Amino acid sequence: MRVASAIELSGEQRARLRKVAHSQTASVRLARRCAIVLLAHDGYDNITIAEMLDIGRIQTARWRERFAADGFAAIERDLPRGGRPTDRMMEAQIVQMTTQSAPDAATHWSTRSLAKVVGVSDTMVYRVWRKHGLKPHIVRGFKVSRDPKFAQKLEDIVGLYMSPPEHALVLCCDEKSQVQALDRTQPGLPMKKGRAATMTHDYKRNGTTTLFAALNVLDGQVIAQCQQRHRHTEWLKFLKQIDRETPKDKALHLIVDNYATHKHPVVQAWLTKHPRFHMHFTPTSASWLNMVERFFRDISENRLRRGVFTSVPELVTAIDEYIAHHNTHPKPFIWTKSARDILQKVIRANSRLSSKQNEALH
Repeated sequence: MRVASAIELSGEQRARLRKVAHSQTASVRLARRCAIVLLAHDGYDNITIAEMLDIGRIQTARWRERFAADGFAAIERDLPRGGRPTDRMMEAQIVQMTTQSAPDAATHWSTRSLAKVVGVSDTMVYRVWRKHGLKPHIVRGFKVSRDPKFAQKLEDIVGLYMSPPEHALVLCCDEKSQVQALDRTQPGLPMKKGRAATMTHDYKRNGTTTLFAALNVLDGQVIAQCQQRHRHTEWLKFLKQIDRETPKDKALHLIVDNYATHKHPVVQAWLTKHPRFHMHFTPTSASWLNMVERFFRDISENRLRRGVFTSVPELVTAIDEYIAHHNTHPKPFIWTKSARDILQKVIRANSRLSSKQNEALH
């Protein structure tokens, strides 16, 4: 029968061990090891010590033997552990699995699902993700333009933003179609201290309108009109409004997308008779080049998304009021990116997409 090593402590050793065992700053592991040695000195066997400290008998015997062999220095240092990978290896495995694999029956990992597979805590997975900037739950939308004249159109439009022509107005024009007049099924509660405002997730549809808008790049003023539909007849009606509300001695440079309405033969015939209108078309899949999209985002966030409208006229009134308020103190959106910077970014995106497609084919 194996007999546990006897532990004899001097007064100085006992005082040192007691100080560490009861310290508030020492590590939990070191304090527990000191407690094991102190209890062994008091004459307790390994089984009793293990029960008293709620640890394993083998762990108790290990630190008792090490202290008996090498003293306090033995319990201060950790010997290499076999079998379990180091934290650095675990970190590399978590990063690799997060970026190069997906779980069964799911599109992306969660901290718990990955932790279960790797064999670590979900807290460790979260720390590794945070360290490496990994967010599997987020997907960024994108679309790279395939327009063969992308560079030419890009330089044209950015040139209008960065260096607008003299004696001319640059207007960013577009339609925000299918703006819905939504009424909630139940009244919500207002915000108060300690509680956010509430709004039902379901709603009643009371019709739609289309907002035509032209943003003046120079001063941020908006010319707008709401119409029931967005055909070429409505677009032409809006062009006539722009013609009425802008100085007659100014040339007008309109930035628009490639929607067929903007190129309809009837519209083209009207533009021929009004030579002060100059049309500039954005590249396909590049509506972000049109600064009026920024205004559409603002009106959606500030007025429409949380709005409650019982009818289309009520919705149109709210839009008109918002635009009138905007035009009282307008602020232009400042374009800062040069055409060269944007073009280089698009070239890099196309290169990465091409390499991914080649990898998929092979």
